[in-house]
Amino acid sequence: MSPLQRDLAELELSELESILRERGHEAFHARQIYRWIHRHALTEFDRMTDLSRALRADLQTAFLVGSPRIVADQLSVDGTRKFVLELGDGRHIESVFIPDTPAMTFCVSTQVGCAMSCGFCLTGKMGLVRNLTAGEIAGQVTTLAQATGLLGQPFNIVLMGMGEPLHNYDNTMKALRMLHAEQGLAVSPRRVTLSTVGIVPGLERLARESLMPNLAISLHATTEQQRTTLVPPNAKYSLGAILDACRKFPLKKRSRITFEYVLLDEVNDTPEDARRLARLLSGIKAKVNLIPLNPAPGIPYERPSDERVNRFAEILADRHFTVSVRKSRGRDIRAACGQLIVADGAKKSAAQQMALLLR
Repeated sequence: MSPLQRDLAELELSELESILRERGHEAFHARQIYRWIHRHALTEFDRMTDLSRALRADLQTAFLVGSPRIVADQLSVDGTRKFVLELGDGRHIESVFIPDTPAMTFCVSTQVGCAMSCGFCLTGKMGLVRNLTAGEIAGQVTTLAQATGLLGQPFNIVLMGMGEPLHNYDNTMKALRMLHAEQGLAVSPRRVTLSTVGIVPGLERLARESLMPNLAISLHATTEQQRTTLVPPNAKYSLGAILDACRKFPLKKRSRITFEYVLLDEVNDTPEDARRLARLLSGIKAKVNLIPLNPAPGIPYERPSDERVNRFAEILADRHFTVSVRKSRGRDIRAACGQLIVADGAKKSAAQQMALLLR
């Protein structure tokens, strides 16, 4: 890629219109180009056949269309597919296609690695290598939709892959606007779920957005001390502060915040933990998604028994919470929750990771 060439896949429609005007072209061509890039997954200007040859030639000289490239595609026995995608700088990320859940779902990444260092997550072992750009986040969706034959079909998106979406706030929200655009994939925000450990300033910004995805909070503990051990950012953004932000979060009439809770054997899965969780979520329009740990080498915890999982769920249900137990998908190919990791970054120290978080 020439340093003089700008990547059109990184632009919202209004930005693309401005660039074309600057080069003496009619702004309406931006809608055509946007459709080719985001709806049809095209990266070659000479295949954009409703553009004039002169315009295509001009675009070729000054611009490019970047796209994550699939370098590995693994199929699980349960139909889940894990993709390793190569970015323009040679870095790698993992994205997952989860069929029939009950909709088709793409689990996409927002960072190469992650700075959160959650004790039960392999991605956190990488440390943060870098943020993804908006085009790289949106490009994952287009690439996966093309690879799975779902271009033009409805699907869901969960921002639950590698990285913390609110730690890469601007690029994440720009990507969601790009995916929502009518000229692109026109993904409704009702089909998008953003999962976060609870970066409070990010939650406060998200509450003011006009384009509002579904919200999922990765809680995982019921006391401040326990959560700080499992989710180190809790030292700055406490459990209490996160729940206060959730109580103030604007929700539509039938919407709820999903609270994700990874169950660790004899760590956070006791009946008292369940009762405490119910008290913490009192007054919040909430549903709870219990996630029995997906064990992996390097993770110092174990999956609880089905009996312990069921008991935890029953206690919450008895207190009138909507509870689901997430069925692990893609465990045989390390595509399950908390198992995404690539060898692109060495683990930074805890102090370095927290410094990144506090920026």
